[in-house]
Amino acid sequence: MSRLWIKICGLRTAAAIAAAVDAGADAIGFVFHAASPRNVELSAARAIAAAVPRGIEKVAVFLHPSQAEVDAAIDAVYADWVQTDAADLAGLRLPAGQRVLPVYRTDRPLPPPQDMPRRFLLESGRSGAGERADWDTAARLTAAGELVLAGGLDATNVAAALAAVRPFGIDVSSGVESTRGVKDAALIRNFVSVARAAHARAASPSLGVMQK
Repeated sequence: MSRLWIKICGLRTAAAIAAAVDAGADAIGFVFHAASPRNVELSAARAIAAAVPRGIEKVAVFLHPSQAEVDAAIDAVYADWVQTDAADLAGLRLPAGQRVLPVYRTDRPLPPPQDMPRRFLLESGRSGAGERADWDTAARLTAAGELVLAGGLDATNVAAALAAVRPFGIDVSSGVESTRGVKDAALIRNFVSVARAAHARAASPSLGVMQK
């Protein structure tokens, strides 16, 4: 079983980035959506993105963005990935070779598995609201590609989510916040630790038996 890809989304401060990196996250999400409590201004994003070490992927996260918003954000953080609803991507012009993370939602019709992209994110109807995605739907799509599960995850349910869905990766935002939009270093560490341990148990069932 490959390493579980973990993304901590909605980071707005250098301290939050340091907490995610120290915890062992694989990717950091910068939200560029003015209505979100996790929205980060371009100047702040540029400054804190410069502190992200090599090997940690930077994801520019949008919701129905304009072309100008996407262009400015990619330039500000040197995004490894552009994440937005799948329908948004058809109307955007992206740099050659730009990797994309299309978002699909379990409260809406989904393409057939054979039409899914190589990597995609599956979540609930509302981003960043702590709403849980439909895990049964997610489990049926894991064979379609590298599914990143999002929506309502936290340290109390991530082990169950991994067992039920067996995703390629997971994405957390509100589940590691002390208050809405404010990341908590201890919650980030605990979430990543619990997720890594649960993934290790799934990879080596005998380990779970020995630990009981």
